[in-house]
Amino acid sequence: MTDFPYRSVLIVGAGSGISASLARSLSRAGLRVGLAARNVGKLATLAAEAKAQTFAVDASDPAAVARLFEDADLKLGEIDVVIYNASTRARGPIVELDPEDVRRSIDVSAFGGFLVTQQAARRMTPRGHGAILLTGASASLKGFALSAAFAMGKFALRGLAQSAARELGPKGIHVAHFVIDGGVRSATRPDDGDRTLDPDGIAQTYLDVLRQPRNAWSMEVEVRPWVETF
Repeated sequence: MTDFPYRSVLIVGAGSGISASLARSLSRAGLRVGLAARNVGKLATLAAEAKAQTFAVDASDPAAVARLFEDADLKLGEIDVVIYNASTRARGPIVELDPEDVRRSIDVSAFGGFLVTQQAARRMTPRGHGAILLTGASASLKGFALSAAFAMGKFALRGLAQSAARELGPKGIHVAHFVIDGGVRSATRPDDGDRTLDPDGIAQTYLDVLRQPRNAWSMEVEVRPWVETF
């Protein structure tokens, strides 16, 4: 599609659901697609569908993220869209949580987001062009019982997005945070009543944001099922 203002995308934290829909949608829009995850074996089918390159990475490891971008530079060329979709959960009562599990959850959900944003910004800033999209959740806005670690990570990611948008927007880089406020339907979670979010619909919202003119950029978008009260 000739109206799309970007030519390549790197999706970090790729898998099924939202990231898979994004990969297919962006490939159809004509972008070169890179998919990064800890386990690239699970990406084979999606990579074939999206004609994508795959990269193994631990998003919480600074050296691994730096290598990821170096490899992506070689295989994808200039990366002008980066999407951070990685997260992990340590669920349970606060008094019973393993501190190392909590640390890992925050490392993946938030610190990894910083590492990826930093590497993307280093490449996009000299060109004055690019987009960094960060995937949040209901937990970005409200902490739920038994989900303290996830909430801490997502709150931090939202803070990163707000700070990065203010710093990088004047340099031509569109930073946007997406609050996925609801469950996402899947093959194991079917839905015929719109009680959950369609991942293809979510992907369409991301693409709509990427098409926005710079004089009217969205910095945060909330998506939720229409049946949900808020």
